[in-house]
Amino acid sequence: MSLARSDSNFAGPRWRARVSRIWRWEFWPTWLFYLPVMPWIALLALRHRGLTTLTAANPAIPHGGVVGESKHEILSRLPSEWVVPSALILPGEVDGRIGELSRIMKDREWEFPIILKPDAGERGAGLKLVRDQSEASAYFRGNFKPIIAQVYHPGPFEAGIFYFRLPGEDRGRIFSITDKHFPFVAGDGRSTVIELIWQDSRLRMQADRFLARLNGQAEVVLAPGERLRLAIAGNHCQGTMFSDGSHLITPQLESAIDAIAKQFEGFYFGRFDVRYADVGAFREGRGFSILELNGATSESTNIYDPSWSIAKAYAVLFRQWSILFRIGQANRARGSRTTPLRQLMREIRSYYRDRCVGLVAD
Repeated sequence: MSLARSDSNFAGPRWRARVSRIWRWEFWPTWLFYLPVMPWIALLALRHRGLTTLTAANPAIPHGGVVGESKHEILSRLPSEWVVPSALILPGEVDGRIGELSRIMKDREWEFPIILKPDAGERGAGLKLVRDQSEASAYFRGNFKPIIAQVYHPGPFEAGIFYFRLPGEDRGRIFSITDKHFPFVAGDGRSTVIELIWQDSRLRMQADRFLARLNGQAEVVLAPGERLRLAIAGNHCQGTMFSDGSHLITPQLESAIDAIAKQFEGFYFGRFDVRYADVGAFREGRGFSILELNGATSESTNIYDPSWSIAKAYAVLFRQWSILFRIGQANRARGSRTTPLRQLMREIRSYYRDRCVGLVAD
């Protein structure tokens, strides 16, 4: 079913989704949600000797991790036993990149499916679960930039662990944990997948994104109780629901994350995105694998918990930015360099001009 037909057949649910965005602030566009944060960032910049202070928060990451940092380079700085196996595939002809992927998979004994995603990207843009060589070829034909190939970790659980350590202090802390819930529809034996999406008050908020990647499954009728997962990437904008995971924080987990972070010399602030299979083991600080580590402009994504008030979300976000500038100023006082504002703006413009477009995330 085309999106045009879905517009006419599901005009009512679409209208309800649009109207409910007024109070369902977790679905506001980023620019709108961050409007109240901008004055706070400006005030912090005045207090801490300039906006670029934040670029010193992580001296080991270019620009502190504000924009365009290499995911592969960051992963390579972490202890390999904690990282999902990954490899970088550089730009080149499609056949050459497929050959390189085949060599990597053979040498490392990887099997399909695997994850392909841009080496520099955000919010799950361009992430794809590829199930065979033909799907990998199609992916490379649509993306000419450096790509990370990563072993697919089935989870089934994923979390975002926001961490910080003040320079000069021996121990870091877990600021927050986001518990991620992947979207799915459950069959009733009568309704098509597209009908199930529009019937759900949450799924309809991002229906167009789900429908764009159903690959012919929109008209399928699922058996009673049969589930169809609608997203692979653990990103809110790709359809995954975020909730506060403070119940997962334990001294054992905090110690494990702190030990991992301190092996990355020059890292003080950011979010580990991890997958794990057993909740008990995770809370004991074991049995998880790191998918990514994001730097200065990471979010404490528990703020998108739909049960939270917007005031509570902003309180957490304001505290997060305060810690970021505090760390940046402390590192600068210890001799770390900041990125000049003109260079930083040039990097930001370049990234958003050249980032990959047209790829649909799973």
